[in-house]
Amino acid sequence: MKKLNAIVKIVTTAGMMLALMVPSSAQTSDANWKNLFNGKTLDGWKAVGGKAPYTIEDGVIVGRMTKGTPNSFLITEKEYGDFILELDVKLEGNQTNSGVQTRSHIDPAGNNGLGRVYGRQVEIDPTSRAWAGGIYDEARRLWLYPLDLNPKAKTAYKSEQYNHVRIEAIGDEMRTFLNGVPTAFVIDTIDREGFIGLQVHSIPDELDGKKVYFKNVRIQTENLKPTSFPKDIYIVNLKENDLSVAEKKAGVSLLFDGKTSKGWKGVKTGAFPEKGWTISDGIIKVEKSDGAESTNGGDIITQEQFAAFDLSFEFKLTEGANSGVKYFVTLKEQTKGSAIGLEYQVLDDERHPDAKLGRDGNRTLASLYDLITSNRNKRPRRQIGVWNRGRIVVTPDNKVEHYLNGELMVTYQRGSKEFKDIVAISKYKDWENFGEAEKGHILLQDHGDQVSFRSIKIKKLK
Repeated sequence: MKKLNAIVKIVTTAGMMLALMVPSSAQTSDANWKNLFNGKTLDGWKAVGGKAPYTIEDGVIVGRMTKGTPNSFLITEKEYGDFILELDVKLEGNQTNSGVQTRSHIDPAGNNGLGRVYGRQVEIDPTSRAWAGGIYDEARRLWLYPLDLNPKAKTAYKSEQYNHVRIEAIGDEMRTFLNGVPTAFVIDTIDREGFIGLQVHSIPDELDGKKVYFKNVRIQTENLKPTSFPKDIYIVNLKENDLSVAEKKAGVSLLFDGKTSKGWKGVKTGAFPEKGWTISDGIIKVEKSDGAESTNGGDIITQEQFAAFDLSFEFKLTEGANSGVKYFVTLKEQTKGSAIGLEYQVLDDERHPDAKLGRDGNRTLASLYDLITSNRNKRPRRQIGVWNRGRIVVTPDNKVEHYLNGELMVTYQRGSKEFKDIVAISKYKDWENFGEAEKGHILLQDHGDQVSFRSIKIKKLK
């Protein structure tokens, strides 16, 4: 008996030591997980939105891609608010598509009565675009976080293998991870609860029969702790004129506080214009006048000058409108019109004649004005009257990128031979060392048309 008690004591002691070696977070989190799929039945789930079938094979949910049907979803009957969701997903082929809906909803009348699912979706993308882990707003606002915003994460997806997806939806914040790699971070203002869904995407006929596999679907809804994101990963914050805790820690600051003209001045007088610009309802707006450059309130610039930076802004065009966001504006050049600087073009391409001028479309939306034509893909372009998200990144080594609604539109190197060559055949050819200043102001252009701006923020890069 003594010998048996001694063995029990040793085993117990070893077990306690092993438990101490396991992080407490892992011990508590395991207790909080709940399986959403039991491996045997689809209890708690229902199919909506299309006719692609979902079956169970060897303990795995299998969706079969089916020609002639819209996007199909297997959704939870229960709705969820805050949660951490994990699952494993595998897709056949490299031309297919899938996704995981979060806090989503359904329009029962959509898709001819089959129902149309809408809401934030975590993308599963095996194509060369490599946006798996990005965030898409299904059937509503389209792309919120394409992985152009986090190119390092484009290598996380494993083709023809199970990929581990982790989604953290806590409060207004949504973080995604693919195979342990941080992929996307969105702060949103809508949909605090809704169902979870697994997608079989609509397909061209030649992909008929391809499969997508889902397993190990589990969720936590209590004692949630968000995973920290690296500070260098861009955050899409859809709250107007807002800085999140994570953005502040990353060194992001507001250039427009949403209420006052603090930090801005007019190019003409050095004071903020008394006419031509208004600030109300969280928007700074250049008012319509005669459609000419800088003839009403005139351009406005930041008080501060910037060298390397990551600049974000939202803008909304009216029909036929023209404006721009300029950078490296020094005010050294003498000009009667708008102040001189590198320009992210803000334009109604369909209705403003400037879109057809210049060279090969280099005066269109998101282009480096009169120098480099933007990506001609129609996807990131929104309808007039809808808010757009612009972004300009200038790294310390003078690489420059323009983004529109998260998609990369222009990239170039300031001061390079290629840059100098295009300047030499542009309207800027007479300005010495155009666009190569060490630092400069940020400028919002008065081109005589009504254009609105908000959520203007910047991060200095070192």
